[in-house]
Amino acid sequence: MNVALPAIRAGYGAGAQQVQWVVNAYLLPLSALLLLGGAVGDHYGRRRLLVVGTSLFGVASLTCALAPSLPLLLVARAAQGIGAALLLPNSLALLNAAFSGEGRGRAVGIWAASGAAMAAVAPLLGGWLVDSVGWPAIFYINLPLAAGAIFIAVRFVDESRETGAGRTDYAGALLATAGLGGVTYGLTLWSATRHFSSEAVVTLALGIVMLCCFLFAEHQRGERAMMPLQLFRNLCFSGLNLLTFLLYGAFGAAMLLIPYVLISSGGYSPVQAGLAMLPLPVLMTSASPKMGGLAARIGARLPLIVGPFVVAAGLALSWLITPDSSYWSGPFPAMLVMALGMTIAVAPLTASVLGSVEERHVAMASGFNSAVARTGGLIATALLGAVLASQGEQLFAGFHVAMSASAAVAALSSIVAVTMLPGLKMKKA
Repeated sequence: MNVALPAIRAGYGAGAQQVQWVVNAYLLPLSALLLLGGAVGDHYGRRRLLVVGTSLFGVASLTCALAPSLPLLLVARAAQGIGAALLLPNSLALLNAAFSGEGRGRAVGIWAASGAAMAAVAPLLGGWLVDSVGWPAIFYINLPLAAGAIFIAVRFVDESRETGAGRTDYAGALLATAGLGGVTYGLTLWSATRHFSSEAVVTLALGIVMLCCFLFAEHQRGERAMMPLQLFRNLCFSGLNLLTFLLYGAFGAAMLLIPYVLISSGGYSPVQAGLAMLPLPVLMTSASPKMGGLAARIGARLPLIVGPFVVAAGLALSWLITPDSSYWSGPFPAMLVMALGMTIAVAPLTASVLGSVEERHVAMASGFNSAVARTGGLIATALLGAVLASQGEQLFAGFHVAMSASAAVAALSSIVAVTMLPGLKMKKA
């Protein structure tokens, strides 16, 4: 998607706000409904919800490819987000139900490695499709993938559910979606002009009210809530999720802006922009498992201090990306250092989230942390309107300011690890 954004913008003659919503129309329902998707799978059957979610994702992808107008594309992107919120948590829950002990650890490792491998292929494949076929092809390619996933699930995967699962918190999901939607829309309106119009103020205020109502509703539901608030009495759990929000927000801004800037004003083709991103998935795929083992021996706190700080350094190196810089003197060092920092942090962060709660809350904690990571990207994208609206040298100037702000946010996540994660423990295999 990120390497296709300039082509999508040109195809529809879209403005900066519309480009932001091509990304956030997907991230909003995914962030808000991820926990509900897992709970509905526990209640009605995980394989069933995996198939339903994948089917919805496939149909929405076809609609995206055929969309004659930008509003229809945005609706279809939102449907993709809903499908992803159903299929993602239930794919991991099916593995957890099918394996135990060391076998579960290996299965989850293969699941994570598969995702990382696809992340390595996606920008290159997406760039090639945009160059040679056109941007709708990035959605058409989802159709055979969705069909294959559905066939495998129906043919080879046993159904599983959690008897008596009670976190089908539909009111909480609705309030979370409305609240995040209001906040995101208000910030998007502000970011395009750096001015709070009456519409931006009203939608932002309504979003905040809805989020407050969401917190009240979750408090009323107690243990049956989609997000049990008593978990936040645990300083480590709160600190880990704050770190996640800050780190993934900063990183998400870079992942959106770097290919966009390279294609729009740097003279890169979509394929070349995909190649420019390659150090990230290659390093994370090859080194994350080793980093997880190292963190298990030395403890997770040190990697969670060092990793975000290294990411901040990589973001700061984005100043090397200029209209005249070569790949090796500009994007490469920035991507390499960011990749190193994320490799140091991601595996210990995931394991630490699981280790910070009781066994009965592990699935909820994992889902919530994934939702927080995507919410960080959602908010970051909403704040980038002025940068996306620029062109030429102004685009590079705005990009450098945005990357400096992202570097500060990543460094702040490192400070969170220093101050809020004393005595951090990781989940043992």
